[in-house]
Amino acid sequence: MSIKIKSAREIELMTEAGRILDRVHRELGRKLQEGMSTADIDCLGEEIIRSFGCTPSFLGYNGYPASICVSVNEEVVHGIPDRHRIIKEGDVISLDAGVIYRGYHSDAARTYILGDADEEVRKLVEVTKQSFFEGMRYAKEGYHLYDISRAIGSYARRFGYGVVRELCGHGIGTKLHEDPQIPNFEMPRRGPKLRAGMTLAVEPMINLGTEKVRWMPDGWTVVTKDGKPSAHYENTILITTGEPKILTLSEEIIK
Repeated sequence: MSIKIKSAREIELMTEAGRILDRVHRELGRKLQEGMSTADIDCLGEEIIRSFGCTPSFLGYNGYPASICVSVNEEVVHGIPDRHRIIKEGDVISLDAGVIYRGYHSDAARTYILGDADEEVRKLVEVTKQSFFEGMRYAKEGYHLYDISRAIGSYARRFGYGVVRELCGHGIGTKLHEDPQIPNFEMPRRGPKLRAGMTLAVEPMINLGTEKVRWMPDGWTVVTKDGKPSAHYENTILITTGEPKILTLSEEIIK
């Protein structure tokens, strides 16, 4: 495993890529409304990304056909936008997006609930987001990579949720996916030591029911095996000598 330490200049570029992606997500979140198709969301997302002079990270990546992964309800990740898939009141909508700014990637995901939804679903979305911040307590020099993983998984399991094991976070930089892989559950060892200059995409994927998932025939869309809702929350972060810097989150602080 070779984890690249970014230079000061690379960190500047990734910080800007993260700032832009944060704005993309905020604009998309404000414009979600009942009656939109998931293809509408994708078109809007690509338009916003390109308005900042950036390229969508996902479009064409390993053959993926869209700019925004739009995953609804039981879809965990990698949902392919479809003009026939209309979002409605109560839907759980996870948006995963990435941008390329001057050759550097940022990657982040948010989960929204459209209108009213059951309290158990709202709790799932809240816990998934908070599990990320629980992991951030250990995202600094002096800790190890899988300390982040353990914190995420143990927090989510307190609520009886399924922590997806087949998918994980990753390093990020000039490539969308770099070393290391970052599980969201406890590992037998602590993993590599964290060093300032590492850039990571940390992304809890948490299910209301079972942790088990399956791939749909399109080869991309991952769904929960029991058909219950899932939530996804992700940010690109920078390891520093102190608290981690969340590059794709400009206005919130670590909880």
